[in-house]
Amino acid sequence: MRDHNAILIDKINGLWDKGDPEEVPKDHLRDGENVVPYGQMGIQTRDGIGLHQSVAVPLASILRIYNFVTQDESTLLVLVEDGANGKIYHVVDSTTVHGPILTIAGMTDFAFVPNAGRAYISPFKTYGTSPNEQEKGMSGEFLYVYKGDGTAARKAAGNPPSGAVTMANGAAGGTDAGLHVFGVVFESDTGWLSQPAAFGTFVSAAAFSINFSTIPISAQSHITKRHIVASKVITSYNGNPTSYDLFFIPNATVNDNVTTTLSNISFFDSELQDDASHLLDNYAEIPAGASLSLYHNRLILTTTFADIALALASAPSEPEAISQIDGVLQTVLDGNPWTNTHELRDLLYGFKRNRTVSWADNGDAPSSWPLTIIDYGLGCPVHGIATVVDSGAVDIDHLLVGSYRGLVIFNGRYADPELSWKYSAAWLAFDQTQFRKIQIVNDTVKKKIWFTAPDDLLYLADYGNGLDAKNIRFFKIRFDFRATTVALYNTSDLIIGSYRSLFP
Repeated sequence: MRDHNAILIDKINGLWDKGDPEEVPKDHLRDGENVVPYGQMGIQTRDGIGLHQSVAVPLASILRIYNFVTQDESTLLVLVEDGANGKIYHVVDSTTVHGPILTIAGMTDFAFVPNAGRAYISPFKTYGTSPNEQEKGMSGEFLYVYKGDGTAARKAAGNPPSGAVTMANGAAGGTDAGLHVFGVVFESDTGWLSQPAAFGTFVSAAAFSINFSTIPISAQSHITKRHIVASKVITSYNGNPTSYDLFFIPNATVNDNVTTTLSNISFFDSELQDDASHLLDNYAEIPAGASLSLYHNRLILTTTFADIALALASAPSEPEAISQIDGVLQTVLDGNPWTNTHELRDLLYGFKRNRTVSWADNGDAPSSWPLTIIDYGLGCPVHGIATVVDSGAVDIDHLLVGSYRGLVIFNGRYADPELSWKYSAAWLAFDQTQFRKIQIVNDTVKKKIWFTAPDDLLYLADYGNGLDAKNIRFFKIRFDFRATTVALYNTSDLIIGSYRSLFP
């Protein structure tokens, strides 16, 4: 050893794998497990882990975890496999769990988006055989809404009224004389408004108000109000009540789901301002999809069982109101399903596994939004866009995308080189047919990106030295269980879920 000079290694910059072991720089690791960064230059053995739940029987066989921020706290939605059923539980804290809030036979995954303290849930699964498997909404299933209070989730939207409302002259009042079409709209405990139905016609008299009777009640427990809608005076009725513009009558609301009468309602056509006609085309049952997101206060749902190219947008601030005509986005027909959508810089981006597009809200119906192809070669899997801390949102300035090429910054285009450039051979060696296993969370407080991978290990990308291909540091973590899903809780506490407990 006398003729050899010592080599000082004063920092470790994580894993390096670009295929040739001889190319590994002296300040990187060719391979290694269960070490994590220590400061800006060193490494140390990873911390231990413990059970999040302090209950007699913690949840097991976990397929998916999401952070669910309610009106006042950070909680978790957890999907577990229980025999042939998929069951979703609401884990409020270490000792409180509600549910199952939703049980569906065969459910192996679900899409989720929070809105106004509620959770919108869409069950999906993988169909087909490798290498042509596709994630899409479950056959015969729907979008669900969970109020966050421990009561069971229910199907979003709902059925319209049935029967027919009856009208008669009431007490002295004032109404434009002539024939009107009248109908009823249900309202739910989440603010959803049904399609107008239970139509009837009546010739009003100028000097009288109108009494309503036989107002339909709903068998749906989530209906809390009923509204009377009306057309303006019709001079020549064609017999089709849905061919006329319908409006909510001011003060013509029954604030329960029991009363069947409403008396002495006066209104003039000039007061009919709040349009209800757009509700006629809305889904009564919204089909389940493989992705959910929010854009301009609209719920975005894609990839139903019946149509993998389908992309839907709800009315603004009405996530359960999706028009079957105006709510359908322009799409790309290439045989591949949509896997993800996200808002970034006032645009809605849509992703397939190998394609990226954008839609721009032009102030008109979603069906008129122009579509632009962004990239013909790169996209992401169903959980391949990082969520940020416990908000469930994404970065304002960029998205972190787990693409076939690697972990990439997307800011309207895919940055080059990818963040995982130093680890590119290992990333490219992942089984691409299993990219649905990738789930990414970004702890912007501690500057750490955690992600699960097709090999069932947990990976850490530390960007304390810089969020770029040169300075980011990759580490591989192995437990005695398979790391299936991850979430951040209470800002930056890492939650890890496992489906199959042990490696063979």
